[in-house]
Amino acid sequence: MNLPIESIKAACWGTLVTIALAILIVFGSRNLAHFDAALVAYTFATLFAVFGITYRYAMWLQRPPTAMYFKRGWQVFMRPQHILRNVGVWFARVTQDFAFNTFIFKRGKTRWGAHWLIMWGCLIAIAITFPLVFGWVHFETLPGDMNWYRAYVFGFPIFSFPIHSLFGFMVFHGLVWAAILVIAGVMIAMRRRMRDHGAAAVQQFGEDILPLVLLFAISVTGLMLTASYTWMKGYAFDFLAILHALTVIFTLLWLPFGKFFHIFQRPAQLGVAFYQDVGEREAQAHCRRCNEPYASQMHVNDLIEVERQLGFRYELQNEAEHYQRICPRCRRSLLAIAQGRLWHG
Repeated sequence: MNLPIESIKAACWGTLVTIALAILIVFGSRNLAHFDAALVAYTFATLFAVFGITYRYAMWLQRPPTAMYFKRGWQVFMRPQHILRNVGVWFARVTQDFAFNTFIFKRGKTRWGAHWLIMWGCLIAIAITFPLVFGWVHFETLPGDMNWYRAYVFGFPIFSFPIHSLFGFMVFHGLVWAAILVIAGVMIAMRRRMRDHGAAAVQQFGEDILPLVLLFAISVTGLMLTASYTWMKGYAFDFLAILHALTVIFTLLWLPFGKFFHIFQRPAQLGVAFYQDVGEREAQAHCRRCNEPYASQMHVNDLIEVERQLGFRYELQNEAEHYQRICPRCRRSLLAIAQGRLWHG
């Protein structure tokens, strides 16, 4: 069976990225010296997720519309006459759209609150969990002083701090704070989905409910582990550890195929925004019928090219003109005129 060239390219990219991560794990943990063998299941699940995400992302980028936006986005961003302005706008948009989720705030405060809490809870958990699992970060007590810890990153000593200090308390309970943020966000999201009849009418279990259930399960089982070794003298710790591992591993395996994949697609929206900004500042396309500007010339040309790649032909007058060079208002007028002619025979 001959595989499509797109699948082969995507599989190659997935393999390369997965191998690169495996190499980083080996070197970052100093030849696995700081790698905890008990976490090997997490590591293999992560490697599988990385392969799946890279494969799907590579397939997505090879689609003609996405490929055109991706290529043009980088081209317009790197144009010398716009580069300084684009860099400043990039920082502003990263802060507004990603750090504060202002684009979701416009859709509703409740929706924004749920998304913001879940996003930052997950980011904090990822920033703590994966470096620890991979052995990139570990802690050791100082020689001669058991009350101080020294943090190591990729095997290099970075800083030391008292174990019983406020800083130590905040660091060692970082996953607790992340879990609390995620649980709060999930509760708000579930409340909205149960009370908002519009959202309930279109929601699907696999796309809307299952992601929230998985995030809630990971967070709750993680908090139960903390409660077990902090206040319950390790009661049921083994069972809770296995339960927590199952929820995390299942989520990692499901990550490339479910709704969470949009997390990796969303940053590409910045390229589309720059594409639109540059298009507004440059030459505009004028309608062949009314001569009014209706879109950027670059966008119209790219749209025609993408349609041809997809096999759609909208040429008019023996291919001397194209339907995309007519503005939407005139298209509606031409449709009404054609229907009128048919009506009158």
